Amino acid sequence: MKIVNIGDKKSVLSSYIAEIRDVHIQKDSMRFRANLERVGAVFAYEISQTLSYSEKQVTTPLGVAAVQTFDTPLVVAAILRAGLPLQNGILGVFDHADCAFLSTFRKFGKGDYFKVHADYCTCPPLEDKVLIVADPVLATGSSMESALAKLEEEGGKALHVHLVCPVASRYAVDQLAQKLDNRFTLWVAAIDEELTSHNYIIPGLGDAGDLAYGEKA
Repeated sequence: MKIVNIGDKKSVLSSYIAEIRDVHIQKDSMRFRANLERVGAVFAYEISQTLSYSEKQVTTPLGVAAVQTFDTPLVVAAILRAGLPLQNGILGVFDHADCAFLSTFRKFGKGDYFKVHADYCTCPPLEDKVLIVADPVLATGSSMESALAKLEEEGGKALHVHLVCPVASRYAVDQLAQKLDNRFTLWVAAIDEELTSHNYIIPGLGDAGDLAYGEKA
């Protein structure tokens, strides 16, 4: 698996990440969602540079222009709920992409033990397409593993899979790197070193789904 940390470069992305982490700005859920959408758009632009392009002829009011446009069919998947604003930002760039949606949840056993299950999933065929999976936070990697298995079960095997996870733990990055081959690229903006015994990333950003859409019962 290839790992790309675009947070290493100085850009406006750093300001968006700073705001989604900021405990005071997080109180404005509309602002939080808007920032996730802007983050998604930045990642989409970066991913666009990896796609296949060919020259097309476009008729203008005064003549014909040669332009390079990408040919790769795309599917953008959101892991519910938190992935929805991120997916919207990606779709704002890749407006002709198809969409997939799936939910994952933790089923707890004794102590802190849990197993992640992928429940609901709707997905178009993935063969001969590039898949982009959006999830704002990558804590242990278990939810992403379950999501990828479910998407492949429902839609088949994609040509390439881009995982867009702006904030990730070092543990999750290392786990996925061991399990996923070169058909996968992980895109992050920050890798945090600490993961608590309850699987919270430190400093992280909190529960992205709750911050975007309100606390769960």
